Amino acid sequence: MVFNIGSQQGGVFNNVAGDQTVHGGQSSHYTADGQDVRTLVGELRSAVDQAQLPPAVAPEVAAELDSLDAEVAQPEPDREAVAGRLTRITRLLTSAGALVAAGTGLLGPLSALAGWVGTLGRPILQALGG
Repeated sequence: MVFNIGSQQGGVFNNVAGDQTVHGGQSSHYTADGQDVRTLVGELRSAVDQAQLPPAVAPEVAAELDSLDAEVAQPEPDREAVAGRLTRITRLLTSAGALVAAGTGLLGPLSALAGWVGTLGRPILQALGG
């Protein structure tokens, strides 16, 4: 069987040839408009503040968050730039052990923002274990 699937962007997609059984459910985070994206960046910043990052990492994460905030405030945010910043933030948080320590507080907004950037967010979602 041949699949010819065009561009897909959004939640969970299952393209199968035949039967599929899913155990444990499926979920996705996706946001469509700029206001939601800005809200998610604010949630991410709050979660980072609560994570109490090590002094060696905190300034870098704060600078990336500032850049991310400025980008999503644009009328047409550059999703590639957003994905790059999210990737750097995710790497920094992972190296500091903050993703494990903070749990879903960081994972929720990071995965939702990764969903917003579409296919550019796949490496971020993979780093988050999704």
